[in-house]
Amino acid sequence: MRRALVSLCTVVAAVTTGCADGGGGGGDGRAQQDPRPRPPALTWQQELRVADAQQRLTRQCMNRQGFTYREDRGLTLQESRPVRYVQDDVAWARTHGYGGRIEAKSLRVHERNPNGTYRQSLSATRRAAFDTALDGGDDAKTLRAPLPVGGEIRKRLGGCTEEAERTLYGDPATWFRTSKTVSGLNALYGEKLMKDRQLTSAVEAWARCMKQAGQPYKDPQAAREAVRVRTGRLGEARADEAFAAERKTAVADATCARETSLRAVATARETYYLDRLRDRFGKDIDTHRHLGQRAYDRAVRIVPERD
Repeated sequence: MRRALVSLCTVVAAVTTGCADGGGGGGDGRAQQDPRPRPPALTWQQELRVADAQQRLTRQCMNRQGFTYREDRGLTLQESRPVRYVQDDVAWARTHGYGGRIEAKSLRVHERNPNGTYRQSLSATRRAAFDTALDGGDDAKTLRAPLPVGGEIRKRLGGCTEEAERTLYGDPATWFRTSKTVSGLNALYGEKLMKDRQLTSAVEAWARCMKQAGQPYKDPQAAREAVRVRTGRLGEARADEAFAAERKTAVADATCARETSLRAVATARETYYLDRLRDRFGKDIDTHRHLGQRAYDRAVRIVPERD
């Protein structure tokens, strides 16, 4: 399924995508009493615009160096919407289900990747020059980011990719480091979150609602997995039937999520666990959000929002 996730709001997507916008949950005393304003996380629409701006900057840089580079804007704004653990937009579900057809469309776009095709059409010498222009080649620097649970992740960065990131974020190394810190926080509290009594009670209420709607699933992930299996079993010959069933389940899911306030509960409990980590990771979280906001402020001057 398209970005179907085992955790709520990607279990810690609230940190990075704004899925928990405005949801207070009552953290520890210190977190609640901290008077300093906290920068908001970017919404998924804002994150998409930053990604589009990075593509635009990369294309312009590659063009200056004599290469063709195509931007990927194959999906509309609404088609690009991520489907999280709690999906309560009934109208979107009625049109797109869980996004199964969008995922298929996205895969087709990536399979026809014009940049890969263009690169393969170049001579060996020009291909090497293309790679160097794009990401720095052998001279690219290596960025390192420690993970909250230990260990580190590395990334090579150079060329037009580095230029684009520097234009947007100012400091690509800090952006990389804080991004990996933030995206790795779920490993510290994800299991507790999914067992949280307030959350499990809300999920149980959702399940009762779904059963009454003829959709007997224990949680949103189970509903989406059942849809995925059904779609695969029916195959291409019965694709329309499979999509109709997908939409029916997705609409019931979103309707029950609204009726049980599942997203509000999920957001509040996510915020609670995240706040408990602020003594250790608050600076990285805020730095990540500051850099993200800086990138978005610059992105709006580079590319329009998708239609």
